Amino acid sequence: MFSSTKPMQPLFVNLPLRYIAKDRWYLDRFIERRLAPELGLDTIIMSLVAENWHRDIAAQFKVARLPCALHLPFFDLQPGSLDDFILDATRRRLESVKKIAQIYEPVHLVAHAGYTGLYVEYYEEWLSRASATWAGFMDRWPQHPPLYLENVYEKSTKPLVDIFEKLSGHTTGMCFDTGHWHSFSGGNTAGAVGQWIAQLRGAIRHLHLHDNDGGSDQHVGLGQGAFPWEELFTALSQCSLHPTITLEPHTAQDLDQSLEFIEKHPEWFC
Repeated sequence: MFSSTKPMQPLFVNLPLRYIAKDRWYLDRFIERRLAPELGLDTIIMSLVAENWHRDIAAQFKVARLPCALHLPFFDLQPGSLDDFILDATRRRLESVKKIAQIYEPVHLVAHAGYTGLYVEYYEEWLSRASATWAGFMDRWPQHPPLYLENVYEKSTKPLVDIFEKLSGHTTGMCFDTGHWHSFSGGNTAGAVGQWIAQLRGAIRHLHLHDNDGGSDQHVGLGQGAFPWEELFTALSQCSLHPTITLEPHTAQDLDQSLEFIEKHPEWFC
């Protein structure tokens, strides 16, 4: 998998559980290559398989001594929705994944923070409801692993800074997603990834790394798009941040390109 430049920080690779349900090759390949998975526990897989299926998959990763992380569902969910029906459905869906999530004994959880421009006129209401959703989720899971909330469509750091302030008494932090920042947040034109890192320095605990050309969320290999990698890692170093990492490739080629990129830049990953 890696040469002598293997990263010192824990490294995960995203793997939707529905991929394994469709083809066990993904499970075998991760174990063969010693890839620690960040497993996508989405609403699709929740409807596809029974609890025993999850126990089997979790057992195989455990036997292989590969730590697992989990990405919580996000399809159609609105953790800060102003609509009581949507908010209730979101909270019930998040509650429903706990039993399955615990089977994998995850070292961390990732979820979408959920802010969009839709709430700009009702910001305080969104913030209150979203923070209550995540606080309630964690309060009802004793000894839960760290929960990292991920940027997606946020155009500024304010919603993220504010929600982490609201959740300051909980075991939570920021997952900074490079591809989302570069495309959805307009980072390709606005730039200043260093400012985002500096403004979020008190919260950043984890990174989702993938690349794109700025036009869409392409999930290509690191170095294959236009993301400003040197600026990112310079900012992390200046802020004395050493977050853990998940690679988010969409193809085997993207994964190989990302691993090659890591080996070419050991100073950023060791």
